[in-house]
This record gives sequence, C-alpha cells and structure tokens, in this order.
Amino acid sequence: MCPSAGFLRLLAAAGSPSEEPAVSVKGRLMTTASHPAQHHHIMGLTLHNTALGLGAVFLLVGVLGFIPGITTNYGAMNFAGHESGAMLLGVFQVSVLHNIVHLLFGAAGIAMARTDRMARWFLLGGGVVYVLLWIYGLVIDMNAGANFVPLNSADNWLHLVLGLAMIGLGLWLGRDAMEKMKGSAT
Repeated sequence: MCPSAGFLRLLAAAGSPSEEPAVSVKGRLMTTASHPAQHHHIMGLTLHNTALGLGAVFLLVGVLGFIPGITTNYGAMNFAGHESGAMLLGVFQVSVLHNIVHLLFGAAGIAMARTDRMARWFLLGGGVVYVLLWIYGLVIDMNAGANFVPLNSADNWLHLVLGLAMIGLGLWLGRDAMEKMKGSAT
C-alpha cells in the first residue's frame, strides 16, 4: 500500500475535530475514542445504580413519612384523603396511603434494578406515572375526594421534576441497554 493512501484513510477515519485521532497499526485503523455513552459509567451512573438509588430514596421517604418530627402534624395523618394534615418535612402533604405508595415504589425500584432492562422500565414507567400524577394533581380540586393520595402544590411540582428526571435518565442510561439488545439480535 502506498504511504499516502494510508494517510488519507487515517484522515478520513479521524472524523470531526472533536473526536480522538485514529491510529494506523499494521495497516489497520484503530481509534482511542470512547463511546459517548460510556462517560456516565465513570460517574457510577448505570441503569442498575440509578434504579437502586431511586428505590432506596423512595423507601427512605416512605419510612420518614411515618416518623413524627420529620413529618409535622403527625397526629393529623389520615389513612387517605385530602383531610390528612401531616406534612413530610413540613412541606409535602402525606397520608398513610401516600407513605405506603412510596414504600412499594421503592421496593419495586430495588427489585427492578436487577437487570438493565427492568431498571430501564422502572425509570421510564415510573417517570410516566409521576408525570401523569402531576397532571392529575393540576386538574383535580385539592379539597375534594378526588385528592385521595393526598397531593398539594409542593407534591405536584416534585412529581413533575421527578417524572422528567426519571424519563430522562431512563432514556439516557438506557442507550447502552438498547445497543446491547440490538447487538445481540444481529
């Protein structure tokens, strides 16, 4: 092979200036560029760790909802309904049902963290549930029976942020799992 042809192949393989340069070893082009999706692994962000972490946080929130002092007006907590006067951290309206939902959601996150596919579904599905819960909280009358969980404005906006974050993480971190599934299908 002529040396100038190898140089042209080297330039073509290098791609954009932001990519790391390709190297020719014994006539084969090699690159040291890493896949962009691998950078989040360095930070410890994987589907498994994220679902596991969120599951643990939901469990913690569920437990904290039953602790007087951390939950203000603890004596005013009802099983369900908008009449529950208990406020987690003095901000988020909670009830026994609301706390149980957090505990169950946490257990689901931990259980589903076992595989990338299930962890991805926890993040995406849970995110969709929280966005729908945000919409539900916006359209219902906060002082009516439809507010059975119960929800307040702080809960609603937390549900939006949480839902979008879970969906975003599920899509971003799920790229690796999708690529693995595509690679194993071929």
